[in-house]
Amino acid sequence: MSETVTTAAALSAEDKAAVGGLAARLTEAWAAQSGEKFAALFTEDATTLLPGDVFLQGRTEIGSHMAAGYAGPYKGTGVVGKPLSIRAIDEHTAVMVTEGGVTLPGEDWPTEAMLIRATWVAVKQNGGEWLVSAYQNSPVNLPSS
Repeated sequence: MSETVTTAAALSAEDKAAVGGLAARLTEAWAAQSGEKFAALFTEDATTLLPGDVFLQGRTEIGSHMAAGYAGPYKGTGVVGKPLSIRAIDEHTAVMVTEGGVTLPGEDWPTEAMLIRATWVAVKQNGGEWLVSAYQNSPVNLPSS
């Protein structure tokens, strides 16, 4: 898939790069295995919806969830994601779709079982920083029954 901007509203090249850069910033925060650094990418009132009926609301809850993950099932893992689509809703709101997922040590890309696509709603804060307001991901390959 190629990256597209399809709405009447358009992002500046700088803003588009900042929105796309959220995926790289998330990779860096994950590499630090820090719930606090991970949560800093989200607005105070952000929401996330993850597989397994995981609904998180607010930066504090997101950070706590990730800290527990880094101490448990995500310990030593990485995460990667590449933007597939970035589009503007208005000059302060954008939607990005990425593909990627959690990687095990030594992996550069997720296995087929771990591959996800995610939707990110990003908002430009008063200081000009883009943060994630809403995030949801789904597995690309559903388990066989």
